[in-house]
Amino acid sequence: MTQLAPGLIRILAPNPSPMTHWGTNTYLLGKGESRVLIDPGPDLADHRAAILDALPQNTRLSHILVTHAHRDHSEGARALSEATGAPIYAFGDAMAGRSPVMAALGDQIGGGEGVDEGFQPDVTLAHEAEIETESGPITALHTPGHMGNHLCFHWQDMVFSGDLVMGWSSSLISPPDGDAAAFRDSCALLRDLAPQCLLPGHGAAVETPLERIDFLLTHRAKREAQILAVLTQGPQALLPLTQAVYTELPASHLPAAARNTLAHLIDLTERNHVLATPELSEKAVFSVT
Repeated sequence: MTQLAPGLIRILAPNPSPMTHWGTNTYLLGKGESRVLIDPGPDLADHRAAILDALPQNTRLSHILVTHAHRDHSEGARALSEATGAPIYAFGDAMAGRSPVMAALGDQIGGGEGVDEGFQPDVTLAHEAEIETESGPITALHTPGHMGNHLCFHWQDMVFSGDLVMGWSSSLISPPDGDAAAFRDSCALLRDLAPQCLLPGHGAAVETPLERIDFLLTHRAKREAQILAVLTQGPQALLPLTQAVYTELPASHLPAAARNTLAHLIDLTERNHVLATPELSEKAVFSVT
């Protein structure tokens, strides 16, 4: 347990991995008789016990807010809700928030890594919904890109950014849950908000949010340019195209990189820069239009 600011602590879930860094960050905020929790993390008894131990005596948990329905963020929500009586708030279930393009492509492009398919919130939150708490209002921001039902939460001068913006790594965008076009739009929304600090789902706080967001948008634009540069040399299937673009990665990381490449290809296809033959899928051959 780490005190980040007055009325704000971080409880680290014991689930470190190459995809979760040091583990999932669970945040507990508030100073009064009630507390708000953001991202209960995986369904692990030790982590749930740590959350309950972090609640001061004579306080209660009033809200459980979930950024998105990946198991490392949402799976522990129901057991914690049953233990405390606090309702679960989120944008919707694991399929909520997908663009029409991603919804239509869902059966053709695989994906669904780490999805908490049984997740159901008690209360659904629309974009810019305001949650009244004893610690002041918290605004929900629908920020798809990493996942269709992804929310960021704006409280005071900081934003809990989930897996949209992190300091230690760029966000995985794996269709049909991930969406490259939506990621750009969500990053732009967050940038316009100009928060003083971002508190991500994994890793340390991002103290220079605008610089980090600009870096991520530039990084995505460079990847897109690299993909188009390879395709100008001739048609390519997904895996060899990924190998040609992500030359610095070990072979073990290429499957995840291929998901990011596919996200860019879907976006480029929708913008008529790339053609997928015979149809848009992981098995298609891609060429420039």
